[in-house]
Amino acid sequence: MVLFVNPLLHETARAALLAGLPTEIEAVFRADLPEGEQALALQRAELLLGNPPAAWLKGPLKLRWWQLESAGFDGYRDANVTCPVTNVGDYYAWPCAETMVAGLLALYRRLPELAVLQTRSEWVGQPLRLGMQLLRGKRVIILGAGTIGKVIRQLLSGFECQTRLMARTSPEAELHSVEELKDALPTTDVVISTLPGSAKNFYSAELIDAMQPGSVFANVGRGSTVDEPALIAALERGHLGGAVLDVTAAEPLPADSPLWTLPNVVLTQHTGGGQPDEDGAKVAIFLDNLRRFLAGEELANQVELGRGY
Repeated sequence: MVLFVNPLLHETARAALLAGLPTEIEAVFRADLPEGEQALALQRAELLLGNPPAAWLKGPLKLRWWQLESAGFDGYRDANVTCPVTNVGDYYAWPCAETMVAGLLALYRRLPELAVLQTRSEWVGQPLRLGMQLLRGKRVIILGAGTIGKVIRQLLSGFECQTRLMARTSPEAELHSVEELKDALPTTDVVISTLPGSAKNFYSAELIDAMQPGSVFANVGRGSTVDEPALIAALERGHLGGAVLDVTAAEPLPADSPLWTLPNVVLTQHTGGGQPDEDGAKVAIFLDNLRRFLAGEELANQVELGRGY
């Protein structure tokens, strides 16, 4: 069998992958091929590790199993793939959740402002205390009931936050419709989105306007799920107290975006999932599922491309 390896793995992870493969599996690394041969190599493969360009998955394929290197896969809804597809499960849930909590704490405790003052060797001190807020006890709605949303809820429980999940079909969610969400927003302090790209434009201008004055919006899902111009307008006119954004509609964020200079915005530049040795973890997850695949066992973290989860 041929395995097509899409990600550019560091040498240690590459060596671990090769050492873990049975002799009957030949690994073909995209990075070793000329650009013109890469898509053709994928067409010959029976196994796939990683997230190749979506256009490469529209032709005839021989794939028997595809292991994504990500949790999300909204760009592949139209892929011509009939084999089992698996993602990395909750691997990125904890770092993404920590990023959201860290961003909220930074916003409420004025850490970006304090960091700027530090670069200037400028001591302000006491006057800043009047503008400090607490995360403790905040009323929070988390959009999405997947692994990231559940871990955020777990972390926020330590701050005694009143947290509700919003998801249309999840039995673990307290809110299930846009109407229920809109009714809850005027008494909510923080809205955190973990929505996938399949929920494009879900968080509309209408929902932003329904938010409680001074409340905070945070996003670690996809930037395309939010009406970004409406969000910027709400921040500029002071309707919202702030935003914590790991993702934006366009990435990298254009240099002329007002999000760069708004003082009440924390930008984490899509680093939310960052953690030590991501390459090594991708290989370990793949090898574990490869063992299951070869043994005819149920694969871990199987997803449905067409449904978006």
